Amino acid sequence: MEILLSDWVFGYGSLIWNPEIEFVRAELGRVHGYHRAFCIRSAHYRGTPQAPGVVLGLDRGGSCVGVAFELNRATRRRAIEHLYAREMLGRVYVPTLATVTLARGAQVRALTFVANRDHPDYQKLTEPEILARLARSSGQRGPNREYAVNTWHSLRERGVHDPRLGRLVYALERQLHG
Repeated sequence: MEILLSDWVFGYGSLIWNPEIEFVRAELGRVHGYHRAFCIRSAHYRGTPQAPGVVLGLDRGGSCVGVAFELNRATRRRAIEHLYAREMLGRVYVPTLATVTLARGAQVRALTFVANRDHPDYQKLTEPEILARLARSSGQRGPNREYAVNTWHSLRERGVHDPRLGRLVYALERQLHG
């Protein structure tokens, strides 16, 4: 598989709070043409084959505010190779160079991982189905619930309000705390 090199990486889910790569700086940015969606079945990281979880993908339509990471030129290839190893397990994503408009107005081309709608792990689930998976599933990287809550908190700390994600997190908290 050819690796796309870029000086920037755009994160919209766990990369925001757990980038696992060296970077020079992180800035809020918006990608147009895609939105953040729980549309990827997770049978390893946040679930099991018997009780799959669900993780975020960039899906077609709308826009998405996330974090753009400027990579260190000296370690860029290693950072991107690490992201490919992490994100391309099962090839449920399509590595894509997307235009990101940074909060300060500048535009950069950033590597991001778009949901592959032709992959069997791409799923269009209802909010109740997503909520059920988030509440019950757990995998190699921990409970599915934590994935959603950490993403929501990390966005909120940066002043970003994602209403769909917020509804799910509030519902999870109601289930947990009554």
